[in-house]
Amino acid sequence: MDVTASTAPAPAISTLGELRASGHVLKTLRVEIRDNLLAALREGRDPWPGLHGFESTVVPQLERALIAGHDIVLLGERGQGKTRLLRTMVGLLDEWSPVIEGSELGEHPYEPITTASLRRAAELGDDLPVAWRGRDERYAEKLATPDTSVADLIGDVDPMKVAEGRSLGDPETIHFGLIPRSHRGIVAINELPDLAERIQVAMLNVMEERDIQIRGYVLRLPLDVLVVASANPEDYTNRGRIITPLKDRFGAEIRTHYPTELVDEVAVIRQEADLVAEVPDYLVEILARFTRALRESPAVDQRSGVSARFAIAGAETIAAAAIHRATRQGEDVAVARPVDLETAVDVLGGKIEFESGEEGREDEILDHLLRTATAQTVREHFRGIDFTLLVEAIENGVMVTTGEQVTARDFLTGLPTLGESELYDEVCDRLGATNDGQRAGAIELALEGLYLARKVSKESGGGETIYG
Repeated sequence: MDVTASTAPAPAISTLGELRASGHVLKTLRVEIRDNLLAALREGRDPWPGLHGFESTVVPQLERALIAGHDIVLLGERGQGKTRLLRTMVGLLDEWSPVIEGSELGEHPYEPITTASLRRAAELGDDLPVAWRGRDERYAEKLATPDTSVADLIGDVDPMKVAEGRSLGDPETIHFGLIPRSHRGIVAINELPDLAERIQVAMLNVMEERDIQIRGYVLRLPLDVLVVASANPEDYTNRGRIITPLKDRFGAEIRTHYPTELVDEVAVIRQEADLVAEVPDYLVEILARFTRALRESPAVDQRSGVSARFAIAGAETIAAAAIHRATRQGEDVAVARPVDLETAVDVLGGKIEFESGEEGREDEILDHLLRTATAQTVREHFRGIDFTLLVEAIENGVMVTTGEQVTARDFLTGLPTLGESELYDEVCDRLGATNDGQRAGAIELALEGLYLARKVSKESGGGETIYG
């Protein structure tokens, strides 16, 4: 469920007089977020759907910061879910919020703050028109780039308004930037250290005094905005830094992390990957173990991290390999198999940054860690199964062929017969495999496990893999 989307229709109230008569009470943004968060916690609802592995670490810190009304900066390596966490905060806003219709900053009808809105409120009184803004419209996001300007975030003098005859010092000559336009909402700045230091300086007054300074004059706007930001740890990024006075303005600095449990890693892959074919759970588990092994490897530059997107892209790649095979070979159902893992490694290596001393060994490291992840998964699922009959059949000269373009039916047909043994059924039952594609994948995993345990040999080349 998308918690940011407004599902109920907007209220029918259309004027300030009707709003007052309805008994509507104005809350500041921070009180609104605090009340909605506490209500969710009292009712046992999860305010953070779609986040895995943060339940006992990041989430409690974040909730305390929001209850305290603090601006927040999230620090963490790439692919740790910082942006998703920021976007999920939208679910803590009211579903609908009244604004002065046509106001540039979306001011509340009870509290106009710009010159134009103050004038309209005085002229129209209870007839001041009211519009309704959904919670998703009250969230603004900006990716900090070196070319971001003060005008983008804070504002600047609009030469067209000056040309219309207004004086240069007139507040109505200002074109407001992203932060003022997020009045009564949340503004998220991704990769905050990438902002030039002079731009960060321009944010100081907004975050503390809640006014804005443009071209030498100050506008006393009581902005009601929550500033949240994300950043890589400063020991990793060489692109810039968060200046000390701005760090001091953030009430909470929260460190994120990669999932600490395998089940959370798997859940993230399942949630985020857009799969065009069936990818069995054991393959997702191998990718999750593979990713975690890379994060622990001394050969990988851990300052840059190994993003969750690595495993997500891997799952999507092996699904694509499965549907590619099914389309070319005429299979009815596309199911990914262990042989497809090699296609993922071929294209994912560029997403990893290795230590400088490992130059030329990248493929070797990836292959080794993938084999390790596969062996761990085999032990987890096939523990206690006796593969003696299958090993003996292969030792007696039977060769089993698989490959990127070998269909599940051809692979199953080429398996040695084991008499009255129910070994193949036992292997498939362990993994819940029922159709040909699933059964082929399960038995392929068993063969790969036997190879990794040095019970059988394997030769690969020309798109084929032969166990013998």
